[in-house]
Amino acid sequence: MDSSVSRDRDAAGRARNARPRDALGRPLPYDAEGEERAPEGVVREPVAALDEAQRLLDAGRPFHAHEVLEDAWKSAPEAERQLWRGLAQLAVGLTHAARGNARGADTLLQRGAGNIAPYAAAPPHGVDVAGLTAWARATAAGAVAGRATDARAPRLRC
Repeated sequence: MDSSVSRDRDAAGRARNARPRDALGRPLPYDAEGEERAPEGVVREPVAALDEAQRLLDAGRPFHAHEVLEDAWKSAPEAERQLWRGLAQLAVGLTHAARGNARGADTLLQRGAGNIAPYAAAPPHGVDVAGLTAWARATAAGAVAGRATDARAPRLRC
């Protein structure tokens, strides 16, 4: 790798890709007009994170919903971390499905369903764990079988 090529960095010096992105999070050329990105590192109350993620999912922006859910995952109390991780994975799985990547959709939807399923008995913050788990598994199975999948935004809360 050419060490003379500089990498995009954030204010703290961490590598961050500054290229604009399309609605599904794919990088575009630096001079292209991209979609507005969800700001990273925002700590929201759980219901606010779910509402913002739902708004982005409903707008057909699952990649951006994933960023909101990932922030919630990183700031969640230990007892809820796998729930938020799973929700973020479901959004990434939906992103892969929308991009036509059946294998990626299957992997992330199954992984996300597995991470949220343990919360079914007492779902925090009104998360529709049972509904999301069923949706994710059906969508993953459809993607693998090459059937049209239900790429509509799932409802995160009951």
